[in-house]
Amino acid sequence: MSTLRRFTISIFIGIFVFSLIGICGCTFKSKTDSSNTLHLSTPSKIKGLDPIYADDLYGGTEVSRTYEGLLQYHYLKRPYTLIPNIAESMPDISKDGKTLIFRLKKGVLFQDDPCFKATGGKGREMLADDVVYSFKRLADPKLVSSGWWIFDGKIVGLNEWREAASKSGAADYSKEVEGLKAIDRYTIQIKLIQRSSQFIYALAMSFTFVVPREAVEQYGKEFINHPVGTGPFRLAEYIPGAKLVWVRNPTYRNELYPSEGAPGDKEAGLLEDAGKPLPLADKLIVQVFEESQPMWLTFLSGKLDLTSIPKDSFQQAITPAKELSHDLQSKGIRLIKYPELDITHFSFNMTDPVLSKNKYLRQAMSLAYDEDQYIEIFYNGRALAAQGPIPPGIAGYDQDFKNPYRQFDIAKAKQLMEKAGYPDGKGLKPLIYATLSDTTSRQSTEYAVKMFREIGVKLKVDTYSWPEFQAVVKNRKAQVYAFAWGADYPDAENFLQLFYSKNVSPGPNDSNYSNPEFDKLYESALTMVDSPERTELYKKMARIVIEDCPWIFGAHRMGYALIQKRLKNYKPHDFDHGRAKYYKIDVPSK
Repeated sequence: MSTLRRFTISIFIGIFVFSLIGICGCTFKSKTDSSNTLHLSTPSKIKGLDPIYADDLYGGTEVSRTYEGLLQYHYLKRPYTLIPNIAESMPDISKDGKTLIFRLKKGVLFQDDPCFKATGGKGREMLADDVVYSFKRLADPKLVSSGWWIFDGKIVGLNEWREAASKSGAADYSKEVEGLKAIDRYTIQIKLIQRSSQFIYALAMSFTFVVPREAVEQYGKEFINHPVGTGPFRLAEYIPGAKLVWVRNPTYRNELYPSEGAPGDKEAGLLEDAGKPLPLADKLIVQVFEESQPMWLTFLSGKLDLTSIPKDSFQQAITPAKELSHDLQSKGIRLIKYPELDITHFSFNMTDPVLSKNKYLRQAMSLAYDEDQYIEIFYNGRALAAQGPIPPGIAGYDQDFKNPYRQFDIAKAKQLMEKAGYPDGKGLKPLIYATLSDTTSRQSTEYAVKMFREIGVKLKVDTYSWPEFQAVVKNRKAQVYAFAWGADYPDAENFLQLFYSKNVSPGPNDSNYSNPEFDKLYESALTMVDSPERTELYKKMARIVIEDCPWIFGAHRMGYALIQKRLKNYKPHDFDHGRAKYYKIDVPSK
C-alpha cells in the first residue's frame, strides 16, 4: 500500500539476494505434495492483519486473503480494470461526479467465528452498515491508521466527524456522517466534497476492506491477530515471524474464475479454469524468510511454488539472451518477466534542520549516487534508472526527460557541496541513516556509504527490524532512509501524493516534503478527469519535486518470477489483493 504498497529497497532486494551457491552446484529434489496446497513466501514479518494498518506490500497481501472491499481488479485484463467485489456492480455516479451509490451483493457472509454470539458462532451476512463502520474505523483518530490519507478531505462530513472524535477523546460511531450513509441494508451512498477521478481506486485498497464490529469489540487489541473476513480463505495458524496458514473459507460465496482476459491469455492456459468456483486451492502456507538463502534452498527443494531470481545466481539461472537456463527448464520451472509500476528511492527527512534547509546538499548527494552501477550490481540490469517520481506505463511519465541531479557526476556534486557550505564534507556531521538488519540491507548500505564518502558525506548507520524501521520513519527520527513505492492504483497521482504536505508522516509522504506551489497544482489535478491537460499538470508537479530534491530517485524495476511446474494460473499483477484465489495446484492423480 500501497501504501498500501510501501517497502524498503533493502527488503525488496532481499527477495533477490541469497546464497553464493550457484544453481549448478545445487541438487534439485522436487518434493511432490499430493494436497491442493499453495506454498508461498514473504520476506518480512507481518505487522498484523487489521486492514487499516495494511500499509506495506507484505501486510496488504496477507490481509487480502481473508478481507475484501467493494471493488477489485480484474485478474487477467490489461490495462488494469476495476470490477465489483463485494459490491453487486460498479457504482452509479451522479452527473457532477460527487455522489456514488453502491449496491452490495446479498448473501455475503463473514466467516464463522465465536464473536458472532447472536448466531452461535455462525458468520452473519455482511451489510451496508459494516461498510460504513469500517470506513469510520479508518478515520478514527485514536486508531492512527496510516491509510487515512485516502479519505482525508474527500468525503463530506468525515473530517468533521474525525475532529469531533479528537476533541472528545472517543469516536462516536453512531453519529451520522453526511457523506457516508447506509441507505438500506444493501446500499451505500458516498458523497464527495469535490469530483475525484482517483477516489474510486481507494475502494479496491486493503485500507477499505470490510470488518465486522463484533470481532473488533470482542478481540480488542488482539483483533490485529484475529482476522474475521468475508474472503476466500480463513486463518488457521499464525506464528508471527515464521508462517501463516490459510485454509479455504467454507462459507465463501459463489465467485468464479474469469472467462475472459487479455490477448495471449488463452494461449498461455490462463483461461482453462474459466467459470470454476474460487478459490481453486484448499490451503496456503506462507513462510517468512527474512534472509534469502533459506528461501532459495526451499524453492530448489520444490517446497515453494514461486520466487524471484537472486542477483548472485542470476547468471546461472538466466542466459545471456535473458532466457531461463536449460538446467532449470529441465526441472519444469518457468520464467515470467514483467515491468513493475514502482520506484525505489532515498528519502531525505525534510523536517530535519540540516537537510531541509540545504537543497544544494541534497542535490549533491543525488549526483554522487551512481544508480546505473547499482542496477548492474543489485538488479543484474533488471531495472531502469528513475529520472523522477512517475514510472513508465502511466500518464505523466516522460521518457525523454533527464533529471539534471541524477546524472552521476562527482565533480558537479563536489561543486554543490561547496555551495552547500560543506566543501569536501568539512563541517558536516555524519547523517543518521536508517536501514534494516538483514544481510542484503547491509550490502546496499555499504554501497551507499561508499558513494557518499566520495563527496565527504558520512553516514551513521542504525539498523532495525522492518516494524521498527517503519516506526523510526513515521516518528521522523532518522535523516536519510531507503524506501520503495509500488503503485496502489494505475494513476500518477498515487506517486505524486507522496509529496503532498497533508500526507506527511505517519502518512505516505515519508520525506515530509512541503511545497505550497506543488500542493496547489496537486489539488487542482484531483478534480480533473484523465486528459492531456491533467497529464501536463502531472509533469509540472514532477519537475517541482525534481528541483527540490526531497528524494534521490532510484529505479523502476523489472520482475523476474520463477514458477514451479505444478503452479497454474499465475499472472503478474501490480495490485496483489486476493490474487492467490486464482492460483491452482496441479494435484497428481492417484
